[in-house]
Amino acid sequence: MWCRKNLSCTDTGSVPVYLNVYDLTPINGYAYWLGLGVYHSGVQVHGVEYAFGAHEFPTTGIFEGEPKQCDGFTYRKTILIGKTDLGPEEVRGVMEELAEVYRGNAYNLITKNCNHFCNDACVRLTGNPIPSWVNRLARIGFLCICVLPANLNSTRVLHHKTEDKASEGEKQKLKSESNRFASSNSSSSSSASPVVRGRSRSRRALQPSPPFKN
Repeated sequence: MWCRKNLSCTDTGSVPVYLNVYDLTPINGYAYWLGLGVYHSGVQVHGVEYAFGAHEFPTTGIFEGEPKQCDGFTYRKTILIGKTDLGPEEVRGVMEELAEVYRGNAYNLITKNCNHFCNDACVRLTGNPIPSWVNRLARIGFLCICVLPANLNSTRVLHHKTEDKASEGEKQKLKSESNRFASSNSSSSSSASPVVRGRSRSRRALQPSPPFKN
């Protein structure tokens, strides 16, 4: 685990906020040492990893899952971005606010990708941005066509509208998944069971929190 340069690892706050970085292409094996590369990233806090991906619907593209286990990508490293005093429900509230901006059909590799989301989330949670090298190719957008494989134009996230309608019990289970991940983070066996029929066990679309009862 790395700590960002010029960042004190004892920032104000009690809960660490991590950036998990994944390789999207074997080119990163060489490009990383040049300060380049094509990366996916996710924000880990309270034992849950939040990330952003594309789908064709005008609903949130933010998904959540087990840290360092994002299907289809190769985990590279974890970076400590800072710390926060926000609890699990408050963090989820931040993600739900960001969900209004980061919709699946708004995903753009150059202007609104997973790393843009992570940067916004980290600034909201800790006041610190993510390292610039993680999203450098987006800022050098004209190079992406030459470097990126065609199938990496978007990071797809499974979406409920493309699957059979989940039962009410399954929906309720989804809403409580964040708390279950946080409490079972130390045990891989307890977090390995599927959440919804037909979905990847390691990631799922962010679901709205249940309304508070008076």
